[in-house]
Amino acid sequence: MPNRMPEVEGVKHSLDLETELPPKVAEVARKNGENPEKTCLLIQEFRDMIYERGDCEPHRVDDEYLTKFLRARFWKVENAYKLMCRYYEFRNSNPELHQNVNPMTLRSLGDDNIISISPYRDQEGRRILFFRFGNWRPSKVPINDIFKATLLMLEVGSLEPMSQVVGGVGIMDLEGLSLNHAWHVSPSVAQKIIALIVTCMPVRTTAIHVVNQGWVFDTVFQIFKPLLNERMKERLYFHGTDRASLHKHIDPEFLPERYGGTKPEYPYTYWLDHLSRSEYVVQELEQLGYVAEPATEE
Repeated sequence: MPNRMPEVEGVKHSLDLETELPPKVAEVARKNGENPEKTCLLIQEFRDMIYERGDCEPHRVDDEYLTKFLRARFWKVENAYKLMCRYYEFRNSNPELHQNVNPMTLRSLGDDNIISISPYRDQEGRRILFFRFGNWRPSKVPINDIFKATLLMLEVGSLEPMSQVVGGVGIMDLEGLSLNHAWHVSPSVAQKIIALIVTCMPVRTTAIHVVNQGWVFDTVFQIFKPLLNERMKERLYFHGTDRASLHKHIDPEFLPERYGGTKPEYPYTYWLDHLSRSEYVVQELEQLGYVAEPATEE
């Protein structure tokens, strides 16, 4: 594991679990339909709908848990209910991605810098999830491990009240993407990626920025196109190597140096180490079927 670098201002490898939202985020929540005078009524309406319709059986229905589904769908109870049903359908259809999965077994994705998540937020308060698929060696890391790590990060991110309100953003760095990678992207894999990032999780991905793409991506993207509706397409931005284009959406102050920013890069393993020490996070993950054991020294 690399030597731990000192954390700079604004960088924190732990969750923001404060329920009282900062003023700027509280204003976003208000614009998204969150009204403190109505939240209790809407949560109860949501809970009643779950019991009455019975299309899914959530493992809990407390206020805190239901709130993240409501926030993900702008406090529209019917849409939150549909999201919850899709979420549990995805979980039931893909138990191998979360049942008896020990997050510590996913360290290789951090060691190889395939996936990472920012320990800081962008100008809108959003976390940034980075994917560097060119670093992925399919012979070493099964594609399901990428799904497991992505699901884990989204589950953990959905615990943060701030992230529930403002959502997150993804950067897909496709430098080094080869035909060898493309062979592993089937329509079913594409559907699973869209389910995870767009349609099934109780935390919104507000934008996906594709950088350093080449002709191989154009081939792979033909698999995705039929699966995307117009709203999904509107969240996709293609920048190639044009950093100025990316900076129109994410201020360089909140990007790693690799993308013309000012922040150092931090490996995914930092998050795993910190999260494993949080009793709250461990308990939440165990409820979802994970085997949340602390890291062990090799």
